[in-house]
Amino acid sequence: MQYRDKTSSAPERVARAHALRRLTLDFGARLLINDDMALTFLVAADGIHLGRNDGNLVAARAILGPDRLLGASCYGDFALARKAAAAGADYVAFGAVFPSLTKPDAVSAAVDLFPMAKTTLTAATCAIGGITLDKAPTLIAVGADLLAVISDLFNAPDITARAAAYQHLFEEPHA
Repeated sequence: MQYRDKTSSAPERVARAHALRRLTLDFGARLLINDDMALTFLVAADGIHLGRNDGNLVAARAILGPDRLLGASCYGDFALARKAAAAGADYVAFGAVFPSLTKPDAVSAAVDLFPMAKTTLTAATCAIGGITLDKAPTLIAVGADLLAVISDLFNAPDITARAAAYQHLFEEPHA
């Protein structure tokens, strides 16, 4: 679970992050905070996700230590992913792999980045942007280790069932 909130007041963000932390602990899930190192430590989150202009990855890795996760947005830029992995990122995110209602102006990322990353990088890969349950198996088959999903999950008539369906995709063997 990643908490991303760029518009609420600091007290609201802190309250929501604490609530999410309690839920993730209750359900055995990890919590990542987007772009906010102080909030990451304040709520004892499992890690942080940083975009291109959100902080230095080498410094973030040093601050986080080896036990917290570090994720990096790499858009459609494989060279940026290579640098992020070298800086200590645990995963690199490519997207938008499909047009996204959440970020309609997002840079496109080619699906062929995933197999290239799988054979070249030690960091896991995350697909983001316009992902649906129908499109997800293709992304997993080409090497996506993680999927960042918003609309297809939260607009589903049964969010719990949709989340379970996504989880099931990672439990099936893939050739």
